[in-house]
Amino acid sequence: MFYRRKFYIVKNEFVEVFNDHFNENNLPNQTKHGARLIGRWMIPNDETTTEIFAIWEYDSYEKYKEIEANVRNDEDHVRRVNEWYVKHGGRDYVIKNYLLEVRNEQLKTTLNI
Repeated sequence: MFYRRKFYIVKNEFVEVFNDHFNENNLPNQTKHGARLIGRWMIPNDETTTEIFAIWEYDSYEKYKEIEANVRNDEDHVRRVNEWYVKHGGRDYVIKNYLLEVRNEQLKTTLNI
């Protein structure tokens, strides 16, 4: 199995918008192509930001790469994401003003089983 954590630091005023986007656009597209969501959580980071992260499961690293390629090549999904960015000021604006940190990380087990 291959696990990844997608991590964001989001300005508090954008959390609801960002979570709606995940539920309406990103989650359905990821699962459509075979990604399995373990869970998605958020916790306060400081007075102005929130940490949001999801843990995803894949059969293997190779399967992860295949699924991600399919997600990124899904024309309807790409159109919806681009429209969402435009609605909120453009990709650069959203990243600069609302999504202060984004990380995509492989998780490694500490178990000896």
